[in-house]
Amino acid sequence: MVSRSFDGEYIARTLERLGFVAVRGSSSRGGATALLGLRGQLEQGTAVAFTIDGPRGPKYVAKPGPVLLSQVSAVPMAAFYVALSDAWVLNTWDALMIPKPFSKALVRLSAKVQVPATRDAQMDAQMAEFQQQLQAALERVTRFAEEHVAQVGSEEFPAIKG
Repeated sequence: MVSRSFDGEYIARTLERLGFVAVRGSSSRGGATALLGLRGQLEQGTAVAFTIDGPRGPKYVAKPGPVLLSQVSAVPMAAFYVALSDAWVLNTWDALMIPKPFSKALVRLSAKVQVPATRDAQMDAQMAEFQQQLQAALERVTRFAEEHVAQVGSEEFPAIKG
C-alpha cells in the first residue's frame, strides 16, 4: 500500500519498476479502497505489504489496517524491519533512510499472527489486542535488526549474494 501523496508517486513508480504492484491509498485518503485492493492481491496469491505507521505517524506505531486486512482475508500478518548500517536520514516526520553505497542491510521478519475471521461482541477488544501484538512484534524485529546490522557479512550473518 502506497500513499496517494506526491511522495507516494515516486514510491509507487519505484515499486512497479521492481516488479511489485502498488495499491494506492492510506489511512487518511482512500484507505478502504486500498484495503480492498490489497485483499484482491492476496486472493490472487500475491504477498502484500504496507508501511505500518501510516502517512502521518507517529513513527513506528502500528495502525489497525494490517489487523483488519488479516481478519477479512484469513491471511496471517507479520511485521518486518530493514536496518541499514550506513544511511542518509532525511529530515522528515518518519526520518526516511536512504542507504549509502556499500551499506549493509539486515531484514528481520516476525512470526506470523493469524487474526480470526469471527465477528462477535468482543471483536473490538480482540482487534486492539492483535494490534498490540503487531506493535510488540514490530518493536522486537526493529530492536534485533538495529542491534545486529553491523554483523552482516560475518559468520553469524553471512551476506546473501544474488
